[in-house]
Amino acid sequence: MNIELTDGVVTLLVRHRIKQGQDQAYEIWLRQIIAKARSYPGHLGIDVVRGHSGGLGLFTSVLRFASTEQLQNWLDSADRRELVQQAQHLLADGDQTEINADREFWFTPQDGATPTPPPRWKQACVTFLVILPLSFLVPQLWKPVFAQLPWLGGYVPATVLITLSIVLLVVYVFMPRVTRLFSRWLQPRSAA
Repeated sequence: MNIELTDGVVTLLVRHRIKQGQDQAYEIWLRQIIAKARSYPGHLGIDVVRGHSGGLGLFTSVLRFASTEQLQNWLDSADRRELVQQAQHLLADGDQTEINADREFWFTPQDGATPTPPPRWKQACVTFLVILPLSFLVPQLWKPVFAQLPWLGGYVPATVLITLSIVLLVVYVFMPRVTRLFSRWLQPRSAA
């Protein structure tokens, strides 16, 4: 697989449907590949969402790398190839991967067969729940710094620092965890 995207944070989405009765063996394998991926330069984090699709276990892993080159190094590595080969007998549909340079998979549906994300109003509610408390808390955390360094407390520098802090906390810390917490509620309702 060759990635031709502009440099910057890039996300790899890996979906695996697990054959009946193989979930425990897959979990053991998953821990191995996660540990190996974390050892690669540029690895920024991984989130794993567990669900079901067509009666089989569905594992969706979201890996973030600092650059397309670093992600490409992981994808092309002998380590990954070897580990994926070891898991082939556990996978119902093989190794399904998708690359996104938009840095964002918060609201990507967990079921590969479902083409629609959650309704926008649900996305807005979850985003609001994450950003609102941070907009109260982060300025208070910066207050002591602004008191010590008054030149940072001016309108523009303070706004930049507070906004940057909130964005980084939302993207890297809270949103992945909160969307996992609300994953059942965020799933689109089936028509059946």
